[in-house]
Amino acid sequence: MTRDEVLGHVCSCFDALYEVLGSRAPRLTNDAYVVCAYEMGRSFGDVALGLRTLLERDVDPLPVISAVLEHAVLADETGAMALYCVAMVVGPRLLVTMVDARVFLEDDAQALALLDRAGEVCVAQMHRVGAVARNQPPIEDPSWQAAARDLTTTLESSGNAESFGFAH
Repeated sequence: MTRDEVLGHVCSCFDALYEVLGSRAPRLTNDAYVVCAYEMGRSFGDVALGLRTLLERDVDPLPVISAVLEHAVLADETGAMALYCVAMVVGPRLLVTMVDARVFLEDDAQALALLDRAGEVCVAQMHRVGAVARNQPPIEDPSWQAAARDLTTTLESSGNAESFGFAH
C-alpha cells in the first residue's frame, strides 16, 4: 500500500469519530456525556486534520465506524453507549489499526510522528470516558448491556474483529 492509502485509511477512521461525535454531542441528554463527546470529537478532529496535511486526496469517514457509533447514539440518548462504543469497541481496534499502519510507514518519520500523536489521543480519549463514567450511576439494564454487546458483534461480523484493517 502507498503512504497516501495508509494515511487516508487511518484518517477516515478518525474522520468518522470526528463527524459523528461532533454532530451528535449536542443532542445527547446527559450533560457530562455531552461535554465528553464534544471534547472527544474535537480531539479526533484535530488528528484527522493533521493527517489530511499529508494526504494527496480527500477521504470519507470510514462507514463501519460511523455506522456503529450512530447505532450507539440512537440506542441510548444519554450518550453513555456512544462513549462506551468509543472506549471499548472502536478505540482498541483503532489502536491496532495504527500499529498495522506503522508497518507500511516504517521509514517515514513524519507519518510515524502523526501516528504516535494519533495513538496518544486515542488512549487519552479512552481514559476520558473512564473518568466521566466513574462519576455516573452504573447501568444495570440488561437490554442496554445487550445493545452494547451488539456493537462488538456488528464489527466482528463486518470483518473488523480486531482492527479496521486495510483490507476493508
